[in-house]
Amino acid sequence: MSRTIFTVTERCVACKSCEIACAVEHSQSKTLAGAILETPPPQRRINVEGVGAYSYPSRCQHCSDAACITACPTGAMQRDGCSDAVFSDSNKCIGCWMCVVVCPFGGVTADPVGKKAVKCDGCPERTARGEAPACVAACPTDTLLYLTPEEFAAQRRQATARAAVCGEQPAQTNGMDILRSLKRTH
Repeated sequence: MSRTIFTVTERCVACKSCEIACAVEHSQSKTLAGAILETPPPQRRINVEGVGAYSYPSRCQHCSDAACITACPTGAMQRDGCSDAVFSDSNKCIGCWMCVVVCPFGGVTADPVGKKAVKCDGCPERTARGEAPACVAACPTDTLLYLTPEEFAAQRRQATARAAVCGEQPAQTNGMDILRSLKRTH
């Protein structure tokens, strides 16, 4: 089974490293300094949303029955035959925003400059080289993980087993605890 991005919500500290890495990966220069100077600025495909004391990195979930693909009148929203990721073909996109309207996760956004749909494409160039998507590679708290569903489930089972058998506390329970422990170690 192929790898996908999993989110461990309780670990997010809203550092927005994923947002920056995503924008840089989708820039023409592929460097932070270069991306800052680009016009128009590169668009991120992940958004860290604050919800009370917690944060959530919101992005496309590459749904198996993707509403954005069904709603797209031009066929701009497509599924990659190899990776199974949903992507937007900007050459076909007419900016009608039907994909934005129907996405239940808010994973599709409107590029205000290019008037095209923008969404996570799973960083196909990186994954083709065997690397994790940019957002995952940049995440300092392992909120975002690039694993197969089986690997993710195994990690969760191991954490639960350690807590049950050894009396260990599960991994840090929320992002603020992780941030505090990172600050203590530096």
